[in-house]
Amino acid sequence: MQNFENFLLKNLPVSKSIHPTYEEALCKMLVAGGKRFRPALLLGVVKSYNSLMIDGAMHAAYAIELLHTYSLIHDDLPAMDDSPLRRSKPTLHVAYDEVTAILVGDALNTYSFEVLSNAPFSDYTRVQLIRELASNGGLNGMVLGQAIDCYFENKPLAIEDVKILHTNKTAKLIATSLKMGAIIVGLEELGEKLYDFGIKLGLLFQIQDDILDVTQSSEEAGKLTGNDEDKNSFVTLLGLDETMREANELASELTIELNSFDENLQRELSPLLMKYINRHK
Repeated sequence: MQNFENFLLKNLPVSKSIHPTYEEALCKMLVAGGKRFRPALLLGVVKSYNSLMIDGAMHAAYAIELLHTYSLIHDDLPAMDDSPLRRSKPTLHVAYDEVTAILVGDALNTYSFEVLSNAPFSDYTRVQLIRELASNGGLNGMVLGQAIDCYFENKPLAIEDVKILHTNKTAKLIATSLKMGAIIVGLEELGEKLYDFGIKLGLLFQIQDDILDVTQSSEEAGKLTGNDEDKNSFVTLLGLDETMREANELASELTIELNSFDENLQRELSPLLMKYINRHK
């Protein structure tokens, strides 16, 4: 992912204003690192089928990382998770103030679509990509999941409703990362298959996060842990042992599906996915 990191650093948001910290705050969480998991998924799909399109695909991968980073900034706000730590750095409302954190999140959200609108694809492809990112990251996707999560804090949900919550909050942005890769290389039917795979992958990702929240320290995780007691986490509702069983079953199912992909896709995605599919073990 070094090429992606280089692209990100060369294309950081730029603002020329009289504000003393705005531009610094815009870049702080982007350069703090992170797994870059969603960009890696998109770029892996593109590389599988047309490596000549990687340079153009960087724009789409960057747009996803921008949107994801905005969501983390807002998720950490005092009105939501009230977390002091993200990517092993102080969160923006701690490093600056709450107003700055809100506005930087807003800026990165909208900038993601500016980046995507300028990507070197056909108009048709750009519109498809913008639609996918907006649909899965917006009112019927990640934002909906966040709204459900916050509203039902201290109000236990049935486990199937928790899966709906996290399908929206976490899984859809992971799923659309895979699908957008397929759209870029013109394989729309494959995109649907990868989207369904990505929903399961995203759900596993959240189950694993819930496990790590009770098994890792904040230093190990790079963010505040032990903070989900009042939330509808899998561990809170099922207990750690049953949550581990859920994770193991879903990991096995995903491994079987991954092994059914064609050789090129397996070669690009397996090293990344097997690392994350089994990260709870």
